[in-house]
Amino acid sequence: MSPRLDVPRIPAAPSAADLPRPADVAPADARALSKDLFARLAELEEGTHEYAYVRNTLVELNLALVRFAAARFGTRSEPMEDIVQVGTIGLIKAIDRFELARGVEFPTFAMPTIIGEIKRFFRDTSWSVHVPRRLQELRLDLARAGDALSQRLDRAPTVAELAAELRLTEDEVVEGMAASNAYTATSLDAQTEDDDHGQNETTLADRLGYEDDGLTGIEYVASLKPMIASLPERERLILSLRFVTGLTQSEIGAELGISQMHVSRLLSRTLARLRRGLTLEE
Repeated sequence: MSPRLDVPRIPAAPSAADLPRPADVAPADARALSKDLFARLAELEEGTHEYAYVRNTLVELNLALVRFAAARFGTRSEPMEDIVQVGTIGLIKAIDRFELARGVEFPTFAMPTIIGEIKRFFRDTSWSVHVPRRLQELRLDLARAGDALSQRLDRAPTVAELAAELRLTEDEVVEGMAASNAYTATSLDAQTEDDDHGQNETTLADRLGYEDDGLTGIEYVASLKPMIASLPERERLILSLRFVTGLTQSEIGAELGISQMHVSRLLSRTLARLRRGLTLEE
């Protein structure tokens, strides 16, 4: 039997005198104390002083998650203090949405929200070259509309569908898509991502004008679309979360309220079904 952590008990009506200072709580005890606080938060009425105090204490106890996530973006030009502030907004959103009864550990639940908030910050504020404010805002509208339509249609929307969704002309949508190319820039001297740890020393400039080997896979993509559309809704969602959003199996399980092992079995079964479908078509 593992030793019992000496974690302070949460009283029926927590106050500044009852709860320990988050800075005084050891990291090993923070997770157990957070569980007690979430249980207490569920019993309190939102908007009361007690609710606000317990919620703020949860934020302070879990700021290490924000610092850990922010460290992944330490090479960006934005100050680390700004990144941490944005990540803290994600932490607060995760605290407000977390349900202890689901049996998911809070760090597992919170990290995708924190990282997503930081990525959204870079997406919304960082541009490689200056473009008019109108086009910056149009890019954000297109991103939001594209996400919504992709979920609704289970495929990437067309220019015409985006135009109808945003009540714009197709020319305006195309202009906004072109402006998106100014958001990030890559040096022609940068090594390509498919290099084997830089041993081939292939740069982007070396690749310009060469035939793209990835074109050979287009026929497979075209064949997969109707097969994916015929899958059950949950299996399509798992594929989207894994290969489009980029979540891990554990994060998908937390999102859907199922175990990582169950996600693994569903994913393996779905991929095997798609492989068989491609084989039959050849």
